[in-house]
Amino acid sequence: MYRKLVALGISTDSIFTVDIATGEIEQVYADTGASPDGLQIAGGVAYWTTMGRPTYDPKQTGEAALDYSARNGGVHAINIDGTDRRDLTAPGDITTGKQLTLHGDWLYWGDREGHRVSRARLDGTDRQDLVVNEPGIENQCVGVTVDPAGNYLYWTQKGPAKGGVGRILRAPVGLAAGETPRTRSDIEVLWDHLPEPIDLEIADGDLYWTDRGAPPNGNTVNQAPLPASGERGGQPEILADGFEEAIGLVVDIEARTVYVSDLAGHVYTVPLPGSGDGRGKRLLADLDTHVSGIAGIS
Repeated sequence: MYRKLVALGISTDSIFTVDIATGEIEQVYADTGASPDGLQIAGGVAYWTTMGRPTYDPKQTGEAALDYSARNGGVHAINIDGTDRRDLTAPGDITTGKQLTLHGDWLYWGDREGHRVSRARLDGTDRQDLVVNEPGIENQCVGVTVDPAGNYLYWTQKGPAKGGVGRILRAPVGLAAGETPRTRSDIEVLWDHLPEPIDLEIADGDLYWTDRGAPPNGNTVNQAPLPASGERGGQPEILADGFEEAIGLVVDIEARTVYVSDLAGHVYTVPLPGSGDGRGKRLLADLDTHVSGIAGIS
């Protein structure tokens, strides 16, 4: 059961903690690099991605005006006590670091404008591309997770904002003989025509994800059983809606609770079905800054 959440302030380049019992917020680090996005905690270390610094396109409005195509994202780490900050990737290795997951001694992340899913050891060595798509907004990879056995990689391709063409895909973590990340033929599309799926997590045989797309199915947190090999995903259950650009996700099975962050700066608690908590979605904290990735610490 988690005692605190760690959250990334995407517009303040900061790391915060949120006390789950009290909602108390503390800023613990303020030099993440530009636009921090994905976050994981393990072994007393915080790992995070950065999207890098965008350029502004005056011909566009809103999020579309921020051009993240420059190859200046990264993956980073720091000890929870604030010591030994280090960059795990070199400048130019990553375009736009997005959601991040950890399995064994590997970090996995989506690279949105890089149109790929990659991984590296916890010290940044052995960096590998696992999926490389053709350029195009519908092929941008965002959320990522790995099943508990370490056999399958799952990721989201959200498509254009509010586009309704988001997908969740799956492939074996390894490559078949003779295949490259760009030519692999073992990718399954599990769900498609989703509003705009973002972060993913697997717990107790179910897949959970946030979706920042248009209502009624967007700006939600969703749950669905993992489909068997070769099968499509079933109709997801919407656990809560009404978020303001839902992004980060933490599933605490022991507490029967899902935690969700949104770009409005909120972190919410959402009880899982069968939890006995009839209060529904509740605001845990308002960080007063755009929030992206979140992670739990015991």
